[in-house]
Amino acid sequence: MKASRLLSILMLLQSRGRTSATALAQTLEVSPRTILRDIDQLSAAGVPVWGEAGRQGGFQLRAGWSTSLTGLTEPESKAMLLAGLPTAASDLGLAASAASARLKMLAALPAEWRTQAEQVATRLHVDPLDWYRSNEQPAFLHQAAEAVWTTRRVAIRYASWRGSSERELEPLGLVVKAGTWYLAARSRGAEAIRTYRLASVQSLHMLPGHFRRPRSFDLAAYWRASSADFEAQLHPLQAQLALSPRALDWLLNTRTPFDRAPADPAWTIQPGWTCIHLPIESIAHGTRRVLAFGTEAEVLGPPVLRRAVIKAVSALQARYGC
Repeated sequence: MKASRLLSILMLLQSRGRTSATALAQTLEVSPRTILRDIDQLSAAGVPVWGEAGRQGGFQLRAGWSTSLTGLTEPESKAMLLAGLPTAASDLGLAASAASARLKMLAALPAEWRTQAEQVATRLHVDPLDWYRSNEQPAFLHQAAEAVWTTRRVAIRYASWRGSSERELEPLGLVVKAGTWYLAARSRGAEAIRTYRLASVQSLHMLPGHFRRPRSFDLAAYWRASSADFEAQLHPLQAQLALSPRALDWLLNTRTPFDRAPADPAWTIQPGWTCIHLPIESIAHGTRRVLAFGTEAEVLGPPVLRRAVIKAVSALQARYGC
């Protein structure tokens, strides 16, 4: 356990730079006193780590010093983070490097660990795509990735629902969600960070020079907040529905978020049916969702949605000569 913690401290100092004992203790879930003892052991072992007192102080490694994994190439080191995501590695052109890095890491492990690692690799597979979804292949994914790795500005032509436009961006990160690639970036000189779907990029070329990446930017935190905001804007309305047990199973299987709702005394609900609130984008979208349930669902509100469904059903009857 101690050896693992010493290595973790070394990796944290190498990746974060100057870090306080308190921050290291919180990350590793030990006491600051334990961290101080560990730092002494690292120093005694020849690791050039030194500390600085004060409010802005902390521990750090000597400038220019770092550990290395012998034999790993630069593409392989990038691919290590994608070893559990073969689709992402393949999309980025790093599939071969990911396989090579995995072999080198396995070779570096003790024999007893190597067996366990190989068991995990052969017994766990991550498939990031949902059912009946194909993987997007954006034309400029490799160039966008290179711009992210090297903090290079890019000029793109981007197609949105408003039309095509020219933009100059500072790429900050890549996200792949359900097989779709997105670029988190900000316009030159702007503070706001926005999300761009890479499949909508019609042209992309690198610009000379580099930009300064904001030190406080956290890609994972940004994506969580951005996704929550997008979903809230995407579904501004709610449909009140009564679902049969069969329809409720269908809804649960699609992993669509909804809220169970208490039945209103004014509603006539069939025995065994469940009342829910279902987020919808618009009345037209809600109509399509309700029709997908067939006779296993009934609209309770809002009235405009109920009327829209009745109108759609009447149109279907007329089309099929009923």
